[in-house]
Amino acid sequence: MLLQQIINGLTLGATYALIALGYTMVYGIIQLINFAHGDIYMIGAFIGVAAVALFHQNFFLTLATAMLACMVLGVTIERVAYRPLRRAPRLNLLITTIGVSIFLETFMTVLKGPQPTGFPPVLKNVTLRVGTLEFSSIQLVILLVSVALMVGLQFIVKYTKIGKAMRAASEDYDTASLMGININRVISFTFAIGSALAAAGGVLVGIYFNSVSPYMGVTAGLKAFVAAVLGGIGNIPGAMLGGLLLGLAEVFGVAAGFSTYKDAIAFTLLIIILLVRPTGLLGRPIQRKV
Repeated sequence: MLLQQIINGLTLGATYALIALGYTMVYGIIQLINFAHGDIYMIGAFIGVAAVALFHQNFFLTLATAMLACMVLGVTIERVAYRPLRRAPRLNLLITTIGVSIFLETFMTVLKGPQPTGFPPVLKNVTLRVGTLEFSSIQLVILLVSVALMVGLQFIVKYTKIGKAMRAASEDYDTASLMGININRVISFTFAIGSALAAAGGVLVGIYFNSVSPYMGVTAGLKAFVAAVLGGIGNIPGAMLGGLLLGLAEVFGVAAGFSTYKDAIAFTLLIIILLVRPTGLLGRPIQRKV
C-alpha cells in the first residue's frame, strides 16, 4: 500500500514539477509570477488532443507538437504583453499576467465549450506488476518523460552558453546586460523552455486522467506555484523537489481519508514550510544593497 501510494504521488508530483519549473525560471530572472503559466499548460493539453484527434499523431509527435506550439505561444505572450511593461511598477505586470490568464481561459471556453473533453487514446494502458506492486504503463511513461525533461533542463542550464546567460541574468539582471548578454533573448528563451515544459505536463495529465478542460490550468497552476515556493522560488532543483513533495502529500492525504480537503493540502503545506523556512526548502536568503 505504501509503495503504491508513493508511485501515485510521484506521478502526480512530476507533472506539478514540470509546471513549477516555468514559474521558478521566470521569477529567477525577472522576478515575475506569471499567473498565465497554468493556462499555457491547459493550451498544451488541448493542442495534444487536436494532434491526436485530427492528425492521428503518436505519443512522441503529440508531445513535441504541443511543446513547440506552446514555446511559440509563451514567447509571443512575453513579447506582446510583458516586455513593454518590464520597467513599469511590478504590480502592473502582475495584473497583466492575470489578464492574459483570463483571456486564454475565455478563448478556449468559447472555442471548445466549458465541458471537459476526453483525451483520445494515444498510449496503451497496461497494468504492470513488480511483486505485489501494481502500476500502469502510463504512470511509467509520465515518470520517465518527466525525469528526461528535468535532466535535459539541468543540462541546458549548467552546460550550455544560453544556460550560463540565464544564470548570470538571475544573479544580476542589469550587470548581465552591461556585460554584453542579450537580456531580451535570455528572457524569451526562458519563457520558451518554461512553456514547453508546461505543455508537456498538460499532455501527460490529459492522458493520465483522460480529460482536459478550459479551466484545468487554474488549480494546477496554483499548486505548481505552491510547489515552486516550497522548493525555493527561483531555484530549479527546488521546483522539482517541491513538485514531487506536493504530489506525495496530496496522494497520502487522500489515502488517509482527507479527499474532501485534497486541494487544501497544498496550501496547508505551503503555510507550514513558510513558517519554518521562509525561503523554501532549497532557497537561500538574498541580501540586497539599498
